[in-house]
Amino acid sequence: MYRNRVSRPILVLLIILSFALTVPVASGQHHRRRYHNPEAGKKKAAKRIGIGTAIGAGAGALIGGRKGALIGAGAGAGAGTAYHYHKKRQWRHRHRRY
Repeated sequence: MYRNRVSRPILVLLIILSFALTVPVASGQHHRRRYHNPEAGKKKAAKRIGIGTAIGAGAGALIGGRKGALIGAGAGAGAGTAYHYHKKRQWRHRHRRY
């Protein structure tokens, strides 16, 4: 019974090590890494457009009530989208690959 308790963990370790040794190492492969634009993410786009919409809706509500809030929200969403595209292009322009 004691021999069974000792042999099981040793057998499991040997199996794990055999798998680790048979997996090929990927460090020898050389792939070109593409540059990642940190300004182009969907989360950033949603954040920028959402903030623009909220600011536009707030300003529109102060000026023209409910209808002004709707118009302001549309204008703010458009401004947020334009700002997002501007930031993406600005990063690409500064980090050109020649």
